[in-house]
This record gives sequence, C-alpha cells and structure tokens, in this order.
Amino acid sequence: MTAGTSSFSEFLMQAAPELLPGRRPLPPGDFAEMSAHATTIVALKTAEGVVMAGDRRATSGNYIASRDIEKVFPADAYSLVGMAGTAGLGIELIKLYQVELEHYEKIEGAPLTLNGKANRLATMLRGNLGMAMQGLAVVPLFAGFDTDAPSVAEAGKIYSFDVVGGVYAERDYDSIGSGSIFAKGSLKKRYRRGLSTDDAVKAAVEALYDAADDDSATGGPDPIRDLYPVVMSATAEGSKRIDEATVAELARSVIAARTENPYG
Repeated sequence: MTAGTSSFSEFLMQAAPELLPGRRPLPPGDFAEMSAHATTIVALKTAEGVVMAGDRRATSGNYIASRDIEKVFPADAYSLVGMAGTAGLGIELIKLYQVELEHYEKIEGAPLTLNGKANRLATMLRGNLGMAMQGLAVVPLFAGFDTDAPSVAEAGKIYSFDVVGGVYAERDYDSIGSGSIFAKGSLKKRYRRGLSTDDAVKAAVEALYDAADDDSATGGPDPIRDLYPVVMSATAEGSKRIDEATVAELARSVIAARTENPYG
C-alpha cells in the first residue's frame, strides 16, 4: 500500500509483469499478418498549439479489418497521442500511457514536463521491443501544448518515435503510418507557420484525404457511412476533440473541390 515509484508501468513490472503489453511470451515467428494494423496519423503545430488527426481504417493483410477505429486520443489535459502499427497493442499501450501520466501526477503532485512525457512514452516503447521484432510493432506520434514555454507561439511541440524507443522532436509537422509519405507530401505544399487551429484542421483533413488517395491501407472520408477523421487539438485551453460535424463539413468540402479538380 506504499506509494512506491511514480511510474505506473514500473509498478506493474514489479507487481504483475504479465499485464504489460510487451511482456507477454510469444512462440517464435512473425505475427504481423495475424493482427489488425492502424495506419495514418498527422500532427501540425499551430499558432495556438498543435492539431493531430487520424484516419479511421485498420487493415489485416489485404482486408479491411475495421472502418471506424479511432487512433488519436488525449494523453492528458494538454497533450495528444496517436498510433500506427498493431492496432490492439497500440490502443492498449496508449491506455497504459494515459494511466502512467495520471499516476505520476498523483504521486509527485505535479505533471511531467512535455519533454518528460515524450521520454516516458519512449521508455514504454522499449519494453515492447521483443514483440516489435516479431512483427507486432507500434509506432506512436505525440504532440502537446507546453505550459512551460516562454510564449504561446513556441508552446506547440511534436515528437516522433521509432520502434526501438528513439524519440525525436519535429519542427513543424509530421506523419506516421503507411500513408505518411503521401500525407507529408500534402502538408509540405499546404503547411505554413503560424496556422490557426481551424486552418490546421483543414490541412490535416486534406492531408489524410491525399494519403487515402494513394495508400490502400488509409481510409478516406466516407459520407455514406458518415465516417470522418478523428481530429484533436491541444492549446492553452487544454486538449479537446474537434466537433465531428465540423470535420464532416471540411471533409465534404475537400471531396467537392477534388470533384472539380481530381489532382488537387
């Protein structure tokens, strides 16, 4: 019943290591084709903080495993986390990470710095290295509003990761997943520094549309099923999900524009 470590994942390692995603034993082999995979996530810095968006498709080989999966979540009050890779493992890792940040704040009486949150996520990723080497890799994207930044203009920060736990601060925008090369190409043309949150949301939706146009594993907007990207922002007011009706309207405007000019 003692408070113990401020890291919930370290506590689990001592008390019940079998509950950690990366500590479950697997037989030899590659299991990449046996699980659903989440795909494209984008993140952009804005004048007020950051915006992160993800498509809704998960694939298993050449099959669509899910059309409405959610891959972007609030990590805490001022940060966001999205994931690509093994979907089930990634969602479990994000839930554990949310508890990790909450546990730290309760034990220490203060939240981690934004850089500390990124480093803590990198540490958790290293614990999944064994599964990653067997094809069950998870790659997150982390972004947030740095409450310790000297100005609001410098508060938005984005961190990318690799499967071995390397963490990298990104300058203006980034994307992960199978459609990331196309999403980055879209953002390269449309992004400019100092974007408002509203303009960044539109750029993110359009980047995901471009990714879906060329990557079969990325799901585009689906007006028939009323499925659109999950978009979230983190600003001085906190992390929140952009209203679905707003995202739907933006997606429909992108579809209308591409109907007139299919090549953008």
